Amino acid sequence: MTVIMKIITTLSDEIFFNLIREERYLYFVKGLGISVQLTLYAAFIGGAIGLMVALARLTNNKVLNYLAGKYVDIIRGTPVVVQLLIIYFAVFASTGLHRVTVASIAFGINSGAYVAELIRAGIQAVDKGQLEAARSLGLSYPQSMYYIIIPQAIKNILPGMGNEVISLWKETAIAGFIGLEDLMRGAEIVRGRTFSNYTPYLVIAFIYLYITVLMTMTLGKLERRLRKSD
Repeated sequence: MTVIMKIITTLSDEIFFNLIREERYLYFVKGLGISVQLTLYAAFIGGAIGLMVALARLTNNKVLNYLAGKYVDIIRGTPVVVQLLIIYFAVFASTGLHRVTVASIAFGINSGAYVAELIRAGIQAVDKGQLEAARSLGLSYPQSMYYIIIPQAIKNILPGMGNEVISLWKETAIAGFIGLEDLMRGAEIVRGRTFSNYTPYLVIAFIYLYITVLMTMTLGKLERRLRKSD
């Protein structure tokens, strides 16, 4: 019991010192808001880019197909942190855009390459006869994709898309490289003031895990609803 009481006392002291004292929990609250913002904005940008790139890779236009393929190869072949730094310090260095906007674009561009492959695989999984039937009814290629193919492909794409958003949520932890006070940066600020070697990182690890579990549960519910709609 004495050992347990010591552990509880130490834990409570750590929590008070790293979270309650001087309202240091606000660094984590602010960081959580920025990390969630980045994830949502980047997911939207990545989804839009991924859809366009996937359609470009599925067309018979050799130029579009080649450019889309090179985009996917380059983005998937380089670390996301390098892409973030290049986009912030080189591409948008003199634009005056807010760091959240620049980071969202960088993460969105990175995510777009992976989303493109997910969408392409999902569309290719749909029976080719569906597209041929749509074209024979007089629908154009874009109309056939929008009204016939993509709605059927969503069921194939959703699980991978959910995993991509979860990965994106965790990848935002590197946003501090460009000065954003995200969750990771918030933990580093608290650590710098308390000199606690593990508590701030345990706090954000719990936050990342909790949000990831919530996202996984939500994705599971969506998948079950789609299966019931078959």
